[in-house]
Amino acid sequence: MISQCKQNILPISLKVERDKWVWEENHPMDFSVRAARELIEARLLPLDNYRLDRIPSQDGLIKRGILINPLCSFCSTHSEITVQLLLRCETASSVWDKAFMWCKVPRELILTINDLLSMQDSWPFSIVHKKLLHAIFITSLWCIWKARNAKSFDNRSLVPVEIVDSSSVHVMDSCLILSIMSDDILSRILDRLDDSDRKSFRATCRSFHRVESDHRTRIKFLRPEYVSNLLRNYNRADTLDFSSCPRIHDGSISVLLSDVSCIGWARRLKKLVLSRTTSLRFSGLEMLVRSCPRLQAVDVSHCCQFGDREAAALSCAAELREIKMDKCLKLTDVGLAKIAVRCEKLEKMSLKWCLDITDLGIDLLSKKCPCLKHLSVSYLKISNESLRSISSLKKLEVLLMLGCGLVGDEGLHFLGNGCPSLQVLDVSRCERVSSAGLNSITRGCKGLQKLNTGYYFLELSTIVIQNFKDLKHLKTIRVDGARVNNYFFHIISTNCLCLVEVGLSKCEGVDDAGIMQLAHGHPGLKLLDLTCCDDLTDMAISAIASSCTKLLCLKLESCSFLTEKSFSCIGSSCVLLEELDLTECCVNDKGLEYLSKCVELQCLRLGICTDISGKGLSYIASNCKNLKELDLYRCINVGDDGLGFIASGCKKIRKLNLCYCSKITDIGMTYLSQLEELSDLEMRCILKVTSVGLTALASGCRKLSELDIKHCENISDAGFWSLAYYSWNLQQINLSFCGVSDAGLCMMMSNLTRLQDVKLVNLTKVSVRGYELALRASCARLKKVKVIASLRPLLSVELLEALEANGCRIRWD
Repeated sequence: MISQCKQNILPISLKVERDKWVWEENHPMDFSVRAARELIEARLLPLDNYRLDRIPSQDGLIKRGILINPLCSFCSTHSEITVQLLLRCETASSVWDKAFMWCKVPRELILTINDLLSMQDSWPFSIVHKKLLHAIFITSLWCIWKARNAKSFDNRSLVPVEIVDSSSVHVMDSCLILSIMSDDILSRILDRLDDSDRKSFRATCRSFHRVESDHRTRIKFLRPEYVSNLLRNYNRADTLDFSSCPRIHDGSISVLLSDVSCIGWARRLKKLVLSRTTSLRFSGLEMLVRSCPRLQAVDVSHCCQFGDREAAALSCAAELREIKMDKCLKLTDVGLAKIAVRCEKLEKMSLKWCLDITDLGIDLLSKKCPCLKHLSVSYLKISNESLRSISSLKKLEVLLMLGCGLVGDEGLHFLGNGCPSLQVLDVSRCERVSSAGLNSITRGCKGLQKLNTGYYFLELSTIVIQNFKDLKHLKTIRVDGARVNNYFFHIISTNCLCLVEVGLSKCEGVDDAGIMQLAHGHPGLKLLDLTCCDDLTDMAISAIASSCTKLLCLKLESCSFLTEKSFSCIGSSCVLLEELDLTECCVNDKGLEYLSKCVELQCLRLGICTDISGKGLSYIASNCKNLKELDLYRCINVGDDGLGFIASGCKKIRKLNLCYCSKITDIGMTYLSQLEELSDLEMRCILKVTSVGLTALASGCRKLSELDIKHCENISDAGFWSLAYYSWNLQQINLSFCGVSDAGLCMMMSNLTRLQDVKLVNLTKVSVRGYELALRASCARLKKVKVIASLRPLLSVELLEALEANGCRIRWD
């Protein structure tokens, strides 16, 4: 015992100074009563004092042993308790009468402070309006308290009008603190805001608008007529996005370049997004590129008119580092050669779905652009010869080649021997690739960090699995659709210690033992896809929950053996979970109660979970406030009450699937109208929804951009007129099998100026003339149209040619 005591004392060194009290080690201040009091006051908000009856009223002071007059300082009639002083007293009541009149809201009976501070939540106002009312109520409470102190200590009486005026002045003057913020501080605040919050920031005042204008470097255009004004106002923008403004054409570019009011924008430009801009041809593109000497990145994906002449125009930008040309169907090896020869500094190139690119074009690209680090050749008709050429790119780090059906093991052998810097490889859906080719990759590319071999791999050989031992830097592996065994799980669990993402969707041989090995070996796992691994039970999920506490995404679709125990484990342990897929699992209301503990959830998929109801959704709504996506596909027991809970608790929802939820009525649509952030709604075959419900939805959800109301047969023209009037942001809509007539369809198609994708199959109340007029009204902006095949000979040739000329793809159903 004595020797142990000596060992504990020896490391201690004493200083010759006076003893003092201190806080814990990381606190810079000495301990004092004043410091303790300041810490307590900092954590006890005045608002809590009001709610918890902690303010030093006469009654409160008497309870603390101070003998004073207990009567109210205003009326001297009743005891001065908190509720009496701030709400019920004649003076306070008059103040609230005038405050409610000033706010233009109905005067309601107020029994407690909590009633006052929560009543605005039930009013049909916007979130910003509610926050403002809340601030006014809090300020009014403070002003009543100040008036009481003025009378108690200074013998100065204030009439209710003066108290209300003081409250309004305090509300207005609270903005003065913003005036002391420098532009640098405001810019730092802007860096932390998302797009929706930036919009609110910009609309606050002129100073904020000026700072935001000077800070913004990216502009996304929605209409061509506003381009000049935006370029003039945002004079630091170096990224321009025309992807939502497809009507930009050669003449528009010429006008912009000659406009002296916004001169200089072209010389600042570094990145240009022209995706889906089908009207811009080679002359306008060349004019634009030659005027932008600093241009480094261009996106022309999904431009159906982009061909070799446009590629030649684009090649004039010799400083280009990044080009994205996905689905440019008219591009051939000739156009690719132009770019490869002139743009030698290219580091990133995407050619996905450019079906006319062959081995010749890839060979020239590999020879002329040795600096390439990122290359996508997915779905190209290239062979092993292209991979021989690509293997000469010594700096290549990312190669995406999914769906390359002509590439085989020989091509992967070239890559394994020639690309030492390769970090990301996607060979999913390459049907000629086998374990032999994958063996070459795992043996030669030791620095591989992400490997996707999903589908067409029937089984991973023992040699390939053994080679995983050497992939010490591997972070992501997806072997979707393959046959795996416990040896596979043993190898990656004991050797690939950096793994954070594992994809085992539709894999055979996935059982509890393998998943338990995986979970225990990788506690830092963040994404796990177990879709259709239907042999898993509660044991596997329990192991995942207890070991992988940092999990962000878990996909368990069609894992039908899971019970409430699994959901309890997930809810109690995986508190950081942001995405959870339980489609076609046996989830009930009790399971949702457990899962509601995952308060960080942003995406929850519950499709075909027929045992859940509004009660279960109430648990999710009360706790999961960050939810942005909810899938309730075919949840037949979900009704209006469930939507009411979601609308009141999950205000951030942007995507919602309610298809075939047959119990939902117009009342549910009214609830959904409170979701101001909702942008994507699917509600197929909900027969109880009428025009009344659709009108409520359209008027409340102004950000709606995608809407599917297929088979909603009881919606009449009145509902579609509401869409035409309110839903200006709508870009995609499915009206198939609806009850719209000629007038409703024409009104909607002509008014919705951002509409690009429509499905108009089996509209029995629409005539051929109605189709013709509606399509003519939106001809310039439509990109996809789906109509019944019997209409093809009935529509005018002129209309069909005009649609095709504007880049619209018609699908005849």
